[in-house]
Amino acid sequence: MATSLRRVDDRADRLHIRLDRPEVRNAIDQTMVDELHEVCSELEARPRILILSGTERVFASGADIAQLRERGRDDALAGINSRLFLRIATLPMPVIAAVDGWALGGGAELAYAADFRLAGDNARFGNPEVGLGIIAAAGATWRLKELVGESLALEVLLAGRVLDAQEALAAGLVTEVHPPSALIAAADGLADRIAEQDPLAVRYTKRVFRAPREAHPDVDELAQSVLFESPAKRERMTDFLERKKR
Repeated sequence: MATSLRRVDDRADRLHIRLDRPEVRNAIDQTMVDELHEVCSELEARPRILILSGTERVFASGADIAQLRERGRDDALAGINSRLFLRIATLPMPVIAAVDGWALGGGAELAYAADFRLAGDNARFGNPEVGLGIIAAAGATWRLKELVGESLALEVLLAGRVLDAQEALAAGLVTEVHPPSALIAAADGLADRIAEQDPLAVRYTKRVFRAPREAHPDVDELAQSVLFESPAKRERMTDFLERKKR
C-alpha cells in the first residue's frame, strides 16, 4: 500500500513522522492529508510530542499543483489543508518542524502550524500562491504575521520574498539553525528537554498559551486549579525541596 509518510521514530514520549514523496518534492496531496489526519487522531488519543521532517533538501514544496488546479469553490470551502494544519497546531503536546531545504506554499504553512521550527542552514521559506492566482489560505495570511510581523509577512505573501535560514532566525520564524546533518538530532534534543517536564503541565501550558487574550486570566487560573491537584505537582515539588536540602 502506497504511503506518503514514514515513521522514523516511535517512542513513549514522541513520534517522528517524515513527509516522504521525494519524487514530487513532498508535495502535499490528498493521500498525505488523509495520513496526517490519522497521525493527529493517534496523538489526540495518546498525546506525545510530534516531530515533522521532510526528505533531503525538501521539507515540503507545497500543495500538489495538479490536484490544486482541479479544485473548485466547494473544495476551498472545505478547507482541505487549513483544517488539517489547524488540527496539527492544536495537538495536545508540542509539534516540532525540522525544516531541511525548501518549505514553500502549503509546506511553509505546515511549518508555521508547528510550535517550534528548527532549520537546516539550507532552509528556505516562501509563499508563492499569488503568483498562481490564489491566496495562501492554509494559515499563512494570519499565522505568518503573528510569527514575523506584518511588514515582513506582507513581503513574503505579496512580493514573493523567500526567507533563508538566517533571515528566518533573525525574524523569529525559527529558533535554531543547524547543518542539515545535525537537524534531526537537534529536534530530538528539543524533544528531550520538553519530555523532562511534567506532560500534563506541558499540555495545559500549550493550551493556555494559545488561548485568546480575552480568555486570560480565567483560563490560567482554571488550568492551575487542575494542576494544583495533580500527583505530579506534589511529587516534583517534593523532589525539588529534597534536592535543595542536600
